[in-house]
Amino acid sequence: MAAPRVLLLLAVASLLAVASLGDASGEGPRGRKLLVLVDDLAVRSSHSAFFGSLQARGLDLEFRLADDPKLSLHRYDHSASDLIRGIATECGVDFDEDPEAMVIDHINYASSEVEGDHTLIAGDDLIQSDVILGSKKIEAPVLFRGIGHAANPSNSLVLKVLSASPSAYSANPEAKLASVPSLTGSAISLVSVMQARNNARVLISGSLDLFSNRFLKSGVQKAGSKMSHDKAGNEQFVTETSKWVFHERGHLKAVNVKHHKVGETNEPSMYRINDDLEYSVEIYEWSGTSWKPYVADDVQIQFFMMSPYVLKNMSTDKTAVYSASFKVPDVYGVFQFKVEYQRLGYTGLSLAKQIPVRPYRHDEYERFITSAFPYYAASFSTMGAFFIFSVAYLYHK
Repeated sequence: MAAPRVLLLLAVASLLAVASLGDASGEGPRGRKLLVLVDDLAVRSSHSAFFGSLQARGLDLEFRLADDPKLSLHRYDHSASDLIRGIATECGVDFDEDPEAMVIDHINYASSEVEGDHTLIAGDDLIQSDVILGSKKIEAPVLFRGIGHAANPSNSLVLKVLSASPSAYSANPEAKLASVPSLTGSAISLVSVMQARNNARVLISGSLDLFSNRFLKSGVQKAGSKMSHDKAGNEQFVTETSKWVFHERGHLKAVNVKHHKVGETNEPSMYRINDDLEYSVEIYEWSGTSWKPYVADDVQIQFFMMSPYVLKNMSTDKTAVYSASFKVPDVYGVFQFKVEYQRLGYTGLSLAKQIPVRPYRHDEYERFITSAFPYYAASFSTMGAFFIFSVAYLYHK
């Protein structure tokens, strides 16, 4: 059996091109030219359906051989080489150390391989995320044949998009199993994605065949199931995940950040303690063709100095405008308006702006404080009593 090949098409392309996708302009995320490295140009034909879907969405693909002398890149080879393992480790995943290992599942395999080695997996354990996989549910199992990997549980940036079943394990299908495999069950990830802190996105798959024309057009029936599907879920799966990886979905931008006193429109250079103020921001999501209002109920504003003095959910009018009003704390110093928004599958938003807060000036205090009226009364009654006593004492015979 030929050594399984891991997918670096999306991973390499996103590493090279997604750096320019982190920002948004009025025309949407940039960086639509992608470099696709292959070690055989036949892949361009065998995976033409997948590449065609990318080009149909406006991506400009440039195909190059990995050993092209004009490219200053290392050749990545067929199997998970040290270079690929290094990239994967940086992205928070680890491939099986056995270079000949493949994912094997004697229960959840495609029924076309009844007499085979059960390395053709029919996977249906998908991440529950509309922003990554689209709103339409993938009904048919996804065909997978290749290398498994494990996502680092301490790395919150890595998400398992397609996981193996509890009965799966990673081993060399042509060798006798002599010890317990290092990767077993649902801990095996078949396809993972990672969104870095700069919003760059990477997809890692241990199967190049998952994206091939044969798998995209093939029918599938899971072993032990009576339900047969005319087409596997691969085409929908690779289309939706590639939309996410190339920022055609889940990409947010924030514009028109404003703050001012209630009843005013101009932004002040500083606030006074106990002022009533309003803060607003517009948040949009890129739909693949245009910016549309992003609607959510979990966007928060912080009024921050060392720690949040105000933490409040912002309301939205369903037209991208988020706003909140609150009273400035009775503490003076240098504060920050902060919006830190992190949501599964979406690019993060981090907005911050400093503003000083001053105390009352000497002429801004109230002349008479209501709560001090008893003290005022006591003072005046004491003076009045002393005056009466003085008069009575001086003029009493």
